[in-house]
Amino acid sequence: MTTLVTGARGAVASALIGLLREQGRPVRPASKAPADPSVVKCDLSDPSTFTAALAGVTSVFLYAEPSHAGEFAETAAAAGVEHIVLLSSSAVLTPDPDAGPLAKSHIDAERAVAASPVRSTSLRPGTFCGNAMAWSWPVKSGTPISLPYPDAHVDAVHEADVAAVAAAVLADPALGGRPYTLTGPQSLTFTEQIGILSRVTGRDISVKHVTRQEWKAEMAQYIDGPVADALLDYWQSCDGRPAELTTVVEELTGRPARTFASWAEQHRAAFLG
Repeated sequence: MTTLVTGARGAVASALIGLLREQGRPVRPASKAPADPSVVKCDLSDPSTFTAALAGVTSVFLYAEPSHAGEFAETAAAAGVEHIVLLSSSAVLTPDPDAGPLAKSHIDAERAVAASPVRSTSLRPGTFCGNAMAWSWPVKSGTPISLPYPDAHVDAVHEADVAAVAAAVLADPALGGRPYTLTGPQSLTFTEQIGILSRVTGRDISVKHVTRQEWKAEMAQYIDGPVADALLDYWQSCDGRPAELTTVVEELTGRPARTFASWAEQHRAAFLG
């Protein structure tokens, strides 16, 4: 009953691999560029790598790479895979998920996997706590964090909780075959998140309120224009509006969802340099 876990170096996948091993369940880590012999090659943009990675596998944790998701699912079906758990995004719940790059890649992957004969489950987390890592450099350097919408709310879901839900769904077939929207336990503004980081690190962290165009210019070398616009539109829609929360994490894992503060404590060193 081996589980193939794609994107093994990612935060969710690496946590899931650890959980499956703790439970004594056979797991096959997979990566686009394996760093050691214990990880198999599975490049989700290269179908030629699918067959070998899926041989003898009964379930899969799949990252949402839409370019060949249909071919992956077909190869999985031919290999005898019984269940695919797809890491999607709550962005697909927007009124028109085909209209923006953030949602489209995930909804395309969901549709491709759902069209295959393999039973599938889509996990739709909101904003990962780990997104706050983008602030680590300004915090370490003592420069202000540029924010176009400092009062935008996020649902701050801990990557370890997404992994725990994935493990629960993989372990119990009765839980599969449906989508799950995952959030953290609190709706927090960016300003409140930064306040938590300030308390955890013991550093004064200032915020610089910038315009959309100023933020895009700062991020131009890291984020493509259409993706930047989609992020800005999303944050604008959340400005001053608390995020809707779910209790899926607690319902499926039996424990409350982890707080952003707990994530900040775990990653404190990354903000201190």
